[in-house]
Amino acid sequence: MLAFVHSLNPLYSLSGLLVGALVGFTGVGGGALMTPLLVLAFGIYPATAVGTDLLYAGLTKISGSAVHALNGAVDWRIVRRLASGSAPAAALTLLLLAHFGKDSKSVSEVITTVLGFALILTAIVLLFRAWLLRKLAEILDSLNDRRIAALTVLLGAALGVLVSISSVGAGAIGVTALLTLYPKLPTVRIVGSDIAHAVPLALIAGAGHWWIGSVDWALLASLLIGSIPGIAAGSALASRVPDRVLRPVLAGTLALVGGRLAL
Repeated sequence: MLAFVHSLNPLYSLSGLLVGALVGFTGVGGGALMTPLLVLAFGIYPATAVGTDLLYAGLTKISGSAVHALNGAVDWRIVRRLASGSAPAAALTLLLLAHFGKDSKSVSEVITTVLGFALILTAIVLLFRAWLLRKLAEILDSLNDRRIAALTVLLGAALGVLVSISSVGAGAIGVTALLTLYPKLPTVRIVGSDIAHAVPLALIAGAGHWWIGSVDWALLASLLIGSIPGIAAGSALASRVPDRVLRPVLAGTLALVGGRLAL
């Protein structure tokens, strides 16, 4: 136990504090911020960064999911549809990663490239969310519930693959897609449903990475020590920072980091 305590790194805790505060400010999932920070700033192996961040994200979102559920802000029908696509997609993706070996050069390159493009896609969604919602609404308005359900399952499958490889996608991308598919639902129920789905997806994917040996427990503990107070502080101060200022800055940062990883 004493050895584990000594293995905790205050720099990782500081990173967790800063990323947690940004997540509280913006609502963007920690994976879009934490994973590239671990890879680029600390030189953490990509598979280990993704696996550790997935468990980190799952554990930190449990409380948020519980609050949304208690407030009646979770549509469990949407959660079931997403999970029916994401759970098998995540399992299949993790089996493929295990087959090729987490330490192989090809797996590392795939993870880094997918992470880079996922960050760029997240940046585009953040910048052009309103325009995307208008354009997609024109296409999806005429669809019946059966087709909407099928598209939700497909969305879940896409998120399952993306999150399992890069730990990015369940936040900004998932919420934007759900706002398009379910335009009549209050935004708070969309956000609550997305968070409720993100918890099992992140935990399933994180458990899979644990199974293949790509989770660093000391790193995870260090991040949680900083992120829990960071998220609380960021959420409390969020109303004081204009969204029109934060969104372009965050999107530009993600695009630059994504380009660095993908190219």
